[in-house]
Amino acid sequence: MLLSQVFRRRSLLRSGLMGAVVLGSLATAMPTFAQADGLYGPAATDAVLGGRLNMGLLVEPPALDPFHQAADARIRVTVLMYQGLFYESPTGEAIPLLAESYTVSDDGLVYTIKLREGVKFHTGAEMTAEDVAYSYNYIRDAENGSPGAGDFAAVDDIVVIDDYTVEITLSAANASLPMTLGNKYGAVIPAGYFDDENAKNAMNVASVGTGPFKLGEFVPNSQVVLEKNPDYWEQGMPYLDGIDFSILPNSASMLVALRNNRVDLVALSRPQDVQQVQNIAGLEIERWPSLGQTAIDLGAETAPLDNLKVRQAISLAVDKQEVMQASIGDFGTVLGTVPAGLQEQWGLPLDEVPMQGPDIEAAKALMAEAGMADGFTLTLTTINGYDWMDPAAVTLREQLGEIGITVDIQRVDLGVWINNFRSKQMGFTFNDWATQPDPNLLFYRHFHKAPEGADFRNWANDSASALLDEGRATSDQAKRREIYLEFQKELADTVPTIMLFSPDHITVRNDRVHNYVQHPTGWYYGLARTYLSE
Repeated sequence: MLLSQVFRRRSLLRSGLMGAVVLGSLATAMPTFAQADGLYGPAATDAVLGGRLNMGLLVEPPALDPFHQAADARIRVTVLMYQGLFYESPTGEAIPLLAESYTVSDDGLVYTIKLREGVKFHTGAEMTAEDVAYSYNYIRDAENGSPGAGDFAAVDDIVVIDDYTVEITLSAANASLPMTLGNKYGAVIPAGYFDDENAKNAMNVASVGTGPFKLGEFVPNSQVVLEKNPDYWEQGMPYLDGIDFSILPNSASMLVALRNNRVDLVALSRPQDVQQVQNIAGLEIERWPSLGQTAIDLGAETAPLDNLKVRQAISLAVDKQEVMQASIGDFGTVLGTVPAGLQEQWGLPLDEVPMQGPDIEAAKALMAEAGMADGFTLTLTTINGYDWMDPAAVTLREQLGEIGITVDIQRVDLGVWINNFRSKQMGFTFNDWATQPDPNLLFYRHFHKAPEGADFRNWANDSASALLDEGRATSDQAKRREIYLEFQKELADTVPTIMLFSPDHITVRNDRVHNYVQHPTGWYYGLARTYLSE
């Protein structure tokens, strides 16, 4: 058994994140050209074509609509079916995907984007600039209900120049626009698709993207089947004929399926489970860096979380290291105010982050100042299928008990949790999500006040929103970093969220699976370059 050490990728990730900022800063000076070699992962020189890969999933996508469904479980799968103009590379660069090249005006407000020609949708129709304009105009219209609308708030106009050229005009400079036009909410679909009132549900039956795989079948509580897209624009890709995602009820059943060769590849939600498969011949275990984060969210719509001193007391009572140890052992990194993969380039130094625990006496003092010295009862929401949350909840209950807070644990299905999230009724909950490698995309939509941002936690912080506006409009790297450091101080001091840890990605594959690279977001891009040896 080999535990491959992929930590060298951490340094690549850090250097790449720096590259992403440079790309944004220099975008006004020169065009950027398509780099197909950098998409999805390394191309294999001796790939075997054909075969079906079976991958185990613990968390089922609530739906497969990339415009309206926010769950990370959806994104992990749909990035194989839907594509945006750019690809968020593991090294932090926005690499042209459906775009071929682009230029930016001297004032940074006008992006002229040349599209790749010969790209076909899964419907068989050719993609043109009209489809691109329709797709991004649909997302940015808040009335259409996309959770990604806030990412496009700076877009003022999208104009079709010709069949393969679009011009995007911004109301203010936005250094992260190319990364915004990526794959989380940036899919390009046929113009007019949502004119059909049943279109959202139809995406669970047939895909309409341009990706290397198309939807074969989605059977809730059972499987998601993807088939090779025979018209895919990258010649010779993908290698696999199809991917069968099997929905499994828990980590134990996933490990059994892996041992019995009923699945070929899994991403462990509890990294410490790797110990149960370390001595099994034919299995390869790999550890990858992460842009994911686990967090405690504190919705201010829920009393007494609307009291700043109560939120600060909770933050001071939390021992993040102890929560991580209970949840995933040593397979992760304790966080301050950004995911581990962003810390070096964008993170507030950990020793400068305010309101970090554990400091029980200070927490008790704040509870008294809040008039809560006798404590109160608070419901903590966790999500079925996210195994780390169960031991974390028990540990957090013990920690908050020390300052008089009684925690009731409520487990809900992901669909229920997403509805709470979208309706800004988060309450007190664990969260688990990944970011694209840019601070604007990490923070703006989640924490800017409405209507520009979604402000899911009802934080309503004017000074923080002003900093987010300033950071997004600034292309100078050093100035931009200082702005986001100030924002992080406000974030940590006023506690709408408590970032806990970034779990490393642990994948286990049988030895017939080759060339799979796990993207740091946790999304399954690497399957587009994976092949089987038999």
